Amino acid sequence: MSSPVFHYRHKSLCVEDVFLSDLAQWVGTPFYVYSAGKIGSQYLQYEGAFREVPHTICFAMKSNENLAVCRLLASLGAGADIVSLGELYRAHQAGIPMSKIVFSGVGKTEEEIAAALKAGILMFNVESSEELDVIHAVAQRLRRVAPVSLRVNPNVSVDTHRHITTGHAENKFGIPLSQAEKLFMHASRSSWLKIMGVQVHIGSQILDLSPFRETVRKLQGLIERLEEKGIFLHVVDIGGGLGVPYQGQSPVHPSELARIVAPLMKKNVRLVFEPGRFLVAESGALVSKVLYRKETGRKKFVIVDAGMNDLLRPALYEAHHPILPVHQSAALPSEKADVVGPVCESGDTFARSRLIPHVKRGDLVAFLMSGAYGFSMSSQYNARPRAAEVLVKGHEWWVVRARETLRDLVRGEKVPPYLSVKKKGR
Repeated sequence: MSSPVFHYRHKSLCVEDVFLSDLAQWVGTPFYVYSAGKIGSQYLQYEGAFREVPHTICFAMKSNENLAVCRLLASLGAGADIVSLGELYRAHQAGIPMSKIVFSGVGKTEEEIAAALKAGILMFNVESSEELDVIHAVAQRLRRVAPVSLRVNPNVSVDTHRHITTGHAENKFGIPLSQAEKLFMHASRSSWLKIMGVQVHIGSQILDLSPFRETVRKLQGLIERLEEKGIFLHVVDIGGGLGVPYQGQSPVHPSELARIVAPLMKKNVRLVFEPGRFLVAESGALVSKVLYRKETGRKKFVIVDAGMNDLLRPALYEAHHPILPVHQSAALPSEKADVVGPVCESGDTFARSRLIPHVKRGDLVAFLMSGAYGFSMSSQYNARPRAAEVLVKGHEWWVVRARETLRDLVRGEKVPPYLSVKKKGR
């Protein structure tokens, strides 16, 4: 049995065959590190589960948009699920074939639609009747037929954080099933729209297959009703959403999902999947240095040099990330403490009253399971340059994004002439 991607060797935490302490010396802290091997093995799980049927795995770029990560997945055969013109550009830079790109999102602009249409993407996942009309108008203007898939909202409840549910009637995503048939008929009458298929995405960090079962049942009914009206779909896009074990849970394996969607496989369609978190979350860690310890009499605080601007998930979702010391020590027992960052917000907290190994000023800690929605959601809040990113493969490693500098904080900003500071004479 292979060792976990992050493991201790001589009481020092490694990623694959590289010591995190060595990376910290070379790169500084905080920094993100990703395991190429883990990303590859997660992708191959998906690929293997559906190898018997036509399918395309489109990596949800919003989860980790680093060019090296995207290029790695492209080299394995992945396409991309994008939600902006910037992600289209990144996908192109990463070498992802345009014919393997699906464009999702409720607020596509005319500029984005035109650019994606010219690029020759696989399809637009259409979220509303007005969006469909805009795509039609842009396609007509450019004299290009637009491939479209209608994203339906199956009104399925998912046991996950309210901010990452997407398939319930109260969410902003998708077209209600009750309106879908009418909109498919409307699209079929246009010579500038090509109906590719149907898409659903019911949420993220899903650890129970029940919502997928209900979704597939509803999709089957829709597909059969469309066939009765003479509309035959070429693609069924199941979206993403498979969860990962942030707190030691048992995640769903793609082969289990394959058994759920088996009825759709008989419809002579291409299946499309949009995994993000499942592919990259476990591959990544955010490595940070302990700046201070603080005790108030009621609480213990461990203050680190990474902040909520570097890893937003705990502040935004109250998300749990395992925290490990880079160097193991049995000198002192574990303790309950709040692990917090330097950002001037009370929400800048990675863990509250968490039992963690005792660490002291200068020690390194790793926030595991940070490969998804870590750097991609980071910011320069509090005028903090964003962290470096490192990719590891075996015993080799590369800085795949340099740490931002202070100059990067003001890049592109200009002061009007009337506010210019006059230099005093010497």
